Amino acid sequence: MEGTLTPSPLARDRWRRFRRIPRAHRSLWILGGAFVLSLFSDLIANDRPLYLAYGGRHFFPAFKFYPETSFGGRYGTEPDYHALRESPAFRAGRGWMLFPPIPYGPIRSNLDRPDPPPHAPSWGHWLGTDSIGRDVLSRLIHGFRVCMLFALALVAVSAVLGIVIGGVQGYAGGRVDITLQRLIEIWAALPFLYVLILLGSIYGRSFSILLCVTAAFQWIGLSYYMRGEFYRLRDQTFVVASRALGAGHGRIIFQQILPNALGPVITILPFTLIAGIGTLTALDFLGFGLPPPSPSWGELLQQGLKQLYCPWIAFSAVAALFTTLMLASFIGEGVREVFDPRSKSRYD
Repeated sequence: MEGTLTPSPLARDRWRRFRRIPRAHRSLWILGGAFVLSLFSDLIANDRPLYLAYGGRHFFPAFKFYPETSFGGRYGTEPDYHALRESPAFRAGRGWMLFPPIPYGPIRSNLDRPDPPPHAPSWGHWLGTDSIGRDVLSRLIHGFRVCMLFALALVAVSAVLGIVIGGVQGYAGGRVDITLQRLIEIWAALPFLYVLILLGSIYGRSFSILLCVTAAFQWIGLSYYMRGEFYRLRDQTFVVASRALGAGHGRIIFQQILPNALGPVITILPFTLIAGIGTLTALDFLGFGLPPPSPSWGELLQQGLKQLYCPWIAFSAVAALFTTLMLASFIGEGVREVFDPRSKSRYD
């Protein structure tokens, strides 16, 4: 149908070749599926019920706030649903609730056991609890969502900045290129961690601050690739012909050079995703990442290092981080191989 966006033959050919790399293709489905599931973390691991029936009425606490007074309580604050389920008044009102598969939120401290936390893995807590009684599996699931959202946002912002700035350098050349390159070198020389600490002390630690500061440094490597590609392509025959036919700069950049320059950048993006996950985990481990009590793999690693007598904490975080980075690496290797013209004959 006219006007319908359809993939180009080259894009379809690359996707076909990517699917013929089993390790990369399966890794994409596994990591992508895990990320989609993590978007529904509140329906998988939460201390708020998915459904609650009380006094002939129906409630959905996982999606909406209800005060304690809605269930016969005294206060207008949100109730502790685990305690509410055991209360005589709730049972007298024929109350009933359905919890998610993991009935613990990532910031809930479960201190109802006689022995102090951390608790070893059990039927109640499949991967045990951390030093203040929070469910490790719940924090891993919610932490995975945070890591992936951070890394994907970092990839998007870094790609846009790297493409724009590197493209301007490579296409304009001359004084524009030299000036921007000197400014980039000065900016790259700034210590990333010091800038993060300074801004964090002024504006506080948050997801947006971490993303902005990390992206402000992450795009530099991408811009070098784009600069080189634009330099290489701007004097190619098809670009010179377009310029001779009177095509403007915008048309030459977006229709002639940019589509042909994206190959090397696309091969780098999966590894930028890996860098984003590693950066956030490292910052959380050092104490400069997300503010507590945000679910964080780095914070779990820090707890595991301090409490080596509780190996389930560190092992769970290391296993989750290793698996995620391994899958992303397999995807990156597959993408790089697909865009490598020397490997084309293997999949034809």
